[in-house]
Amino acid sequence: MSYQKEKEAESNYNLMTDSPVPTSKEKEAAEYEGGDENTERGNWSNHMDFLLSCVSYAVGLGNVWRFPYLCYSNGGGAFLIPYTIMLFFAGMPLFFLELSFGQYSSRGPISVWQSVPLLRGVGYGMVVTSGIVAIYYNVIITYCIFYMFKSMTSSLPWVGCDHSWNTEYCSELVTDCLTQGGIVTENNACIAVGNLSDSERTQYNVTTDGNIDLYMDPLHAQRSRPSEEFYRHGVLADSGDALNFGYIVWQLALCLLLAWTIVCISLAKGVKSSGKVVYFTAIFPYIVLTILLVRGLTLEGSWDGILFFITPRFELLANPKVWKDAAVQIFFSLSASWGGLITLSSYNKFHNNCMRDAIIVPILNCATSIFAGFVIFSIMGFMAHTLDKEVKDVVQEQFGLAFIAYPEAVAQLPISPLWAFLFFFMLITLGFGSQICIVETVVTSITDELPRRLRKWKPLVLFVYCAFAFCVGLLCVTQAGNYWVVLMDKYAADFSLLIFGLSECIALGWLYGSKKFINDIRTMVGDRIVDAKAFLWWPINWCALTPAVLSFVLFFSWMSWDFPMAGDYVYPPVCHVFGWFLVVLSLVWIPAVMIYEVGYRATGSFTERLREAVSSRESWGPDLPEHRREAVDTHKANGTEFPGNPSYKSTNGLEMQNMSTIQSV
Repeated sequence: MSYQKEKEAESNYNLMTDSPVPTSKEKEAAEYEGGDENTERGNWSNHMDFLLSCVSYAVGLGNVWRFPYLCYSNGGGAFLIPYTIMLFFAGMPLFFLELSFGQYSSRGPISVWQSVPLLRGVGYGMVVTSGIVAIYYNVIITYCIFYMFKSMTSSLPWVGCDHSWNTEYCSELVTDCLTQGGIVTENNACIAVGNLSDSERTQYNVTTDGNIDLYMDPLHAQRSRPSEEFYRHGVLADSGDALNFGYIVWQLALCLLLAWTIVCISLAKGVKSSGKVVYFTAIFPYIVLTILLVRGLTLEGSWDGILFFITPRFELLANPKVWKDAAVQIFFSLSASWGGLITLSSYNKFHNNCMRDAIIVPILNCATSIFAGFVIFSIMGFMAHTLDKEVKDVVQEQFGLAFIAYPEAVAQLPISPLWAFLFFFMLITLGFGSQICIVETVVTSITDELPRRLRKWKPLVLFVYCAFAFCVGLLCVTQAGNYWVVLMDKYAADFSLLIFGLSECIALGWLYGSKKFINDIRTMVGDRIVDAKAFLWWPINWCALTPAVLSFVLFFSWMSWDFPMAGDYVYPPVCHVFGWFLVVLSLVWIPAVMIYEVGYRATGSFTERLREAVSSRESWGPDLPEHRREAVDTHKANGTEFPGNPSYKSTNGLEMQNMSTIQSV
């Protein structure tokens, strides 16, 4: 086409739209300078920003404090067999599906459902779930910030029983009494062995010559470790009841304010600012994990912990629960079905090889979990050796591991404040890496729904959400706050995410059509990748294997479900009502939108209404005209029909002309 005809076509575009179409020379210059394809919505500055954002989003706190516990409790090294299988049958297929979904349309997790309007409620559910999770997830980061500040001292506060938060049942009191040549009686009094009567010697198994080898603390069942008392009373100011809120712990409130401020600043300029933050949040944890592993391997007893972690117990693989736990861990650790992956990929340039990314990030995520397991259990082995206990007696799950067991373990190390600081700083960076992406998902979804009104006000939308989440989060830093954090963690992101993942597979694999979806991907990555025989693995999983795995996990979870507890604390019924309210709040959008689409928006007979509800909107497709044109040609050349309207005016303010004009351009 001549230069004059190109200028005439561009002039016609400018007359019809709100913003000018860049010339081919301008596009080449923008590409060369790393500029944005989508100038209004924005793109990642470079591919590494996106890749590290995905790593930072997927690799979170669960990799450090949940996977190691699951691995050792589900067969040790044998657990890696179902874990790896679930990675390839559930984790990676969903990961690739969501990256492709978002990148193709350049839309958030709500607007992307213009492809299958009947299931647009899944997008609303994802955003609601992310919005709820962001509230309590930042409270967990708040705990880490508090611990990090408390580590900046010469003597760690969770060591010893001489602090204001310690109780009379602190276990170190017994150790101190025995060291001073006494024993603790059933009245919790320390009495010198020489002052015991004959009946007391007999009662407490003390010999006449003062030997106390057979002595047993009569209050052993009531004892608590100093690290546990610090967590319960020094950090949480635990009221002991979920309904007894007491007062706001002001130190935690300030840490929570700091956490939300950091999130708000990190996202102030959208992916342009968050894309730089992740260089730190994604890379720094690996540096700290490596340092902690090297230090851990030099400690006596560390190899006992590692062997305890990796020793395979193959007989446990016959238990369906092991396979369920493997699938759940893969599903949640990759952050699939939260909407975050769709959000992150929506800022990609259109021709990014998202299949490559969908292989790299999940494998790196799983390798990180295993690596973290070696770090944690090397330190747990040292702790067990120091306390003369079995490794299984010192390991705890999640909050117990992060805030009780591991702090107690590092307290045994030389220069313990340094190691404590590094550990909690690492948890903070892991947490923020995920939290930033969760909040970006919520904000992007809101602005994408009303692009003309809200996109230019995106920083204000971010500030309003962060302020709202901070105010709600204050309830979680009261004396009863931790009970509600645990409750929300158990309810908010459990069944809902599995249903979202299953819905995605059904929607794109069957209702939209796997062949259309493959051609959407073909438009982005090219024929060479899509026509390879190995590519068939993806649609087979989307249409059959991944839905089967998710259905198994969902069914098994329902059958084995029991009311969650916070340690030994049994929640009152009203708390479970609130938990189920969170579940309903996430899922109610699916049937509500279905009713709206079929009963109100569509017209005709029921069959016609249903057909219209599962048909893509005219707006569905790539956001930019040139990519929309590519998609039309790709679908036509490969036996499918482009599901959207080729002439639709996109949210970027660009309207394609009729097809004859397009072909001439």
